[in-house]
Amino acid sequence: MKLQHLAIGARFEYEGAVYVKTGPLTASSEQGGARIIPRSATLKPVDLPRADGKREGPDGVDLRTVRTAFDTFFETCNRLVDQDRREALAKARNDFLAALK
Repeated sequence: MKLQHLAIGARFEYEGAVYVKTGPLTASSEQGGARIIPRSATLKPVDLPRADGKREGPDGVDLRTVRTAFDTFFETCNRLVDQDRREALAKARNDFLAALK
């Protein structure tokens, strides 16, 4: 699988280390630090959908649980930020949720 086929936030293995996609060509290692991943790199996805169609995150966390927790967090953030920053916060929320799909 190639990096462009993964969503932002997706986990994958590359050269024996696990990374999280952070941009079109970038990823962060679970050990810390960012790296550019070549377009030609072949990656091994982590946390693929199970045979029953459900997806689990790291350590068996159900993505519905993550979404519920994130929605609660977002609502708190939305109340705390100034009105002029809410549009940017809403965009960040949408980006996060898109990465879960």
